[in-house]
Amino acid sequence: MNKNIFAKHPPMGWNSYDYYDTTVNEEQVRQNAAFMAEHLKEYGWEYIVVDIEWYAHKAGSMRDRFQYIPFSKLEMDEYSRLLPDPERFPSSADGRGFAPLAEYIHSLGLKFGIHIMRGIPRIAAHLHTPVLGTDANAADVADPSSICGWNPDMYGVRNTPEGQAYYDSLLELYASWGVDFIKCDDICNTNLYPANPYSGRHEIEMLAKSIQRCKHPIVLSLSPGPALIDKAWHYETYANMWRITDDFWDNWDLLKDMFHRCELWQNHVSEGCWPDCDMLPLGKLGKGFGEERSTRFTPEEQKTMMTLWSIFGSPMMLGSEMTKLDEKTLALLTNREVLHLLSPDCKARQVVLDDDHSVWISKDQKTGAFYLALFNLKDEACKVSVRLSKALETLNLPVPEDLDTSKVLLSDLWNDTCKTIENGEANAVLAAHDCVVWKVTF
Repeated sequence: MNKNIFAKHPPMGWNSYDYYDTTVNEEQVRQNAAFMAEHLKEYGWEYIVVDIEWYAHKAGSMRDRFQYIPFSKLEMDEYSRLLPDPERFPSSADGRGFAPLAEYIHSLGLKFGIHIMRGIPRIAAHLHTPVLGTDANAADVADPSSICGWNPDMYGVRNTPEGQAYYDSLLELYASWGVDFIKCDDICNTNLYPANPYSGRHEIEMLAKSIQRCKHPIVLSLSPGPALIDKAWHYETYANMWRITDDFWDNWDLLKDMFHRCELWQNHVSEGCWPDCDMLPLGKLGKGFGEERSTRFTPEEQKTMMTLWSIFGSPMMLGSEMTKLDEKTLALLTNREVLHLLSPDCKARQVVLDDDHSVWISKDQKTGAFYLALFNLKDEACKVSVRLSKALETLNLPVPEDLDTSKVLLSDLWNDTCKTIENGEANAVLAAHDCVVWKVTF
């Protein structure tokens, strides 16, 4: 098949989950979209993604007992396809689906995305509702032995022509709405089945085929992680981004662990193919989970996260309520020089990683510019250093003979300061969990 290369740059946007959980409504989506258009769009942020349970009636109303209410009423059309809950998304009434909301988001110069669960609604199989374009019904294509361990809404889809027709009809519907991005869940790692954690493999292929057939550019994102490194070729062939971690939250241990995950996946970052470090838990979070709170990451940890995601080349999905972003957080999200590291022209590698520190190097293949990032992973301040020759060798680049005696300029991308070194060693004294990233001029 022809590779879906609609995501030539790591997708950057907002996802409703970290703040709203299952409860986001149309007005809240519109408000966040308007904020992005005014404050973030010019820096590359462009996707507005409605996350899980947009089709479920009364979602979040029993949050003290269930995140996903068992056997709740789901909005669905006559062809077994889920529709937005009109109570939360009033513009979707009368079969209009997400088309009006997508039209509004497009009018702002942004792109629209939705979360879906792998498979076909269980209620559709139980009611034997039709599959568009076939003589089959949902019970014929549903695989009742393939379920999600944490969400009760769907059965897997059988790998049959009728199953493919179901996915084709789904993507035809999404294309008619103007959907630009799909985050498909319970598919990257079907972790209910430890003996077969890639049991949704054929459904990834079916989705990819349906995207090609619908002739509308739709980015395909796969969740949850951790993605399986031995399946890297398959992810790269059929998807645009795939989660390399389970849900990522504002916890230092999770952030520190991400350096190992990025090292594992660093050779699989390329145009149209983006290993995904998951959402950015910045700003205000958690309202849909029961209590609004500010991110638990320290300012230093926030900078470390933004630097690692950027130099590694991860997609960037902001998880906060954007209308409540403060100026310091906005400054993190709008640093053009740091965000430039996301460019597919920039090729990066981790130079060293141990329990105390990490070093990354990146080269812009188009301009020839070099970038160097030093991270302090310790719980106390310390000096982090690296020989420039070692960093260059990590990218298989020639080392100038006079490198250890010539002047090298280090320009800090976060605080706009510069310093010169003459001994071939770059170093910095960094606070706990802090980092520095320099543009290096030889």
